[in-house]
Amino acid sequence: MAKILVYRWKAYNYIDVMSTFAKMGYEIDEISQPLMNYDVDEEFGEILRCKIRSDVYDFVFSINYFGIISDICQELGVRYVAWSCDSPMISMHHDSVFNSCNRIFVFDRSNCLEFETYGAQNVYYLPLGVNVDRIKKLMATVDTVNPMSFYENDISFVGSLYEKNSYDDIYEKLPEYLRGYFDAVIEAALESGEGGLHEKLLTSDVLNELEGYFEFVRSSPGSFSNLELVFANNTLGFKIAREERIRNLIEISKKYKVGLYTGSATDNLIRVENRGPVDYWKEMPRVFANSKINLNMTIPNIKTGIPLRIWDVMGAGGFLLTNHQLELDLYFVDGEDLVSYSDKYDMMEKIDFYLRNESQRHKIAESGFAKVAKYHTYDERIKYMLQILKDCK
Repeated sequence: MAKILVYRWKAYNYIDVMSTFAKMGYEIDEISQPLMNYDVDEEFGEILRCKIRSDVYDFVFSINYFGIISDICQELGVRYVAWSCDSPMISMHHDSVFNSCNRIFVFDRSNCLEFETYGAQNVYYLPLGVNVDRIKKLMATVDTVNPMSFYENDISFVGSLYEKNSYDDIYEKLPEYLRGYFDAVIEAALESGEGGLHEKLLTSDVLNELEGYFEFVRSSPGSFSNLELVFANNTLGFKIAREERIRNLIEISKKYKVGLYTGSATDNLIRVENRGPVDYWKEMPRVFANSKINLNMTIPNIKTGIPLRIWDVMGAGGFLLTNHQLELDLYFVDGEDLVSYSDKYDMMEKIDFYLRNESQRHKIAESGFAKVAKYHTYDERIKYMLQILKDCK
């Protein structure tokens, strides 16, 4: 039996991916030692070296990319396979990304194209997916913890509101003209709905000014991340996502009941019912299956890709209303498998329409589920990954 060594951390889709590898006939060993630095960590490095040398592994695998794992696999002559669930992967902006041992799969096609321009040879596009069988089994059981009313909504949203973001931490320290510029960038991003627009608006002059107020330190000498990348995504991107989610939820709640499932504070959402966070495996699918409309608002750091929430909603048979992402058009028909909106006004019109038209809502949800169940399961994704590994020995 083929064996793989897996670095385990708190990734939502870890269990689904591992169960699929097991179904494909792989025996799985794990390392779960915390990483102090994604690029350099001597204690982790020694543990990983000893583990790799102790057995024969087909490859080392992780969800998301870690430069230290790549460098050690390169050193020991073992393939390293990584599949991103975050975008962009700032940890990939590291010299190790050029190691020949790598087989890196990213779910946002724009990331794939970016690393192709850098000359990275082994970066492949692979969308995320969903474990339909697991969700079916869950839905056949009775929830003995929460009443059905906990899951039933006209409109629901599951996710963070990013109230703890570093942009708010530095905002008052910025000079007035920089605050004004970033305020305008945020508004432009919100109006356009274009993923990654905020990054394009960070000019060299603005970034030069920002250096005096925003501390940027590379994670290691091998990192080639920069101020623009980190500020645009880890700082400004989360702030834009917060503003979009807060504003949309306020707008919707003026007219309809909204069930929000989050660990975030919601003091400014007086009409929204905060039901607290839900367990990804045991509770979240029940929310998606029992809400009339499931809302997705993609964080702008994901430029073209399809976030995990979309696959999870459709895999649970839920009706999905989402902002438009370019890659949706590769797999789904808008208005047939799901419904997308262009701005908050379009969003409200479509909520009005689909709440009034139950039969069309059910038809779209059923079509989306059928397509996901046939073409977009983890079985299909891992089969594709393994074929790439076979073809690129």
